[in-house]
Amino acid sequence: MQLVCPAGNLPALYAAVEAGADAVYLGLRDETNARSFPGLNFDAAEVRTGVAHAHARGRKVYLALNTYPDPARLPHWLGTVDLAAELGVDALIAADPAVLDYAARQHPALPRHLSVQGSATTGPALRYAHERFGIARAVLPRVLSVQQVERLCRSAPVPLEVFAFGSLCIMVEGRCQLSSHVTGKSPNRHGVCSPASFVRWEEQADGSRSVRLNGRLIDRFQPGEPAGYPTVCKGRYDVDGQTFHALEEPTSLNTLELLPRLAEAGIAALKIEGRQRGVAYVRAVAGTWRRAIDRYLTDPQHWRVEPNWQAALSELAEGQTTTLGPYHRDWH
Repeated sequence: MQLVCPAGNLPALYAAVEAGADAVYLGLRDETNARSFPGLNFDAAEVRTGVAHAHARGRKVYLALNTYPDPARLPHWLGTVDLAAELGVDALIAADPAVLDYAARQHPALPRHLSVQGSATTGPALRYAHERFGIARAVLPRVLSVQQVERLCRSAPVPLEVFAFGSLCIMVEGRCQLSSHVTGKSPNRHGVCSPASFVRWEEQADGSRSVRLNGRLIDRFQPGEPAGYPTVCKGRYDVDGQTFHALEEPTSLNTLELLPRLAEAGIAALKIEGRQRGVAYVRAVAGTWRRAIDRYLTDPQHWRVEPNWQAALSELAEGQTTTLGPYHRDWH
């Protein structure tokens, strides 16, 4: 299985390659990718540098072009396809049918991976993307049970990639409407769940903090309480007299214990989420998963999860807690 790791900047790309990533995925500094944060991502020169660094070490670079442009902005997305081919990336990660169609017609030699934003959770959806756009791989959304993943592996016309570790999305990716409701900016079109221009932190005299998104209170934090990136889905709300995470707990997906099962199912690649995270995160998570995969490949019959692997991943998890998410559903 290929280990696919995130890079929000060149130092993170270098760290991922050094730690053992087989491929690194990145985005440009605009709304064409789903992590369009200020101060994050790459310009064309940096992509070229990163590609050269990775290729010199036998690794690959994938460009995330995975948001949905409106018709007026489509030419910019199509121009980015041309740029990606010129820069020598190893694959495009895309979701929009117009982008995939253009890439297939104009740059047929550039592999196309169906993004998680494409929301392909069924055999017919995967077959359509393969027949219509010639995709070479599909990234499955984080809403499937492990039994559903196994069934798709048996019927899919292309290799499949799953998220193995990182922030957990409870939505069917590419379909979230929560930020659109609060800010008027779609995360699927504008590249970020909570645009920075709408986020306001308020410090209180007692050291507590509250955070608002477009004026709407979505969470309060007690003095010293860790606070992560504020999103509508992970806020705390008053429901029937109780205040709690009504939609989603701030926790990270961690499928390490499922590694043998995913390998046996035929999963082609394990993806680490976190282009918005720092170099230390990328190095530590990539290194831990590299050791776990290599140990499995060396001796699958005696493979066990090492406690130090889980401890290292838990320290880097959101809220320092992890979950199998929908993978462990006993209904499917």
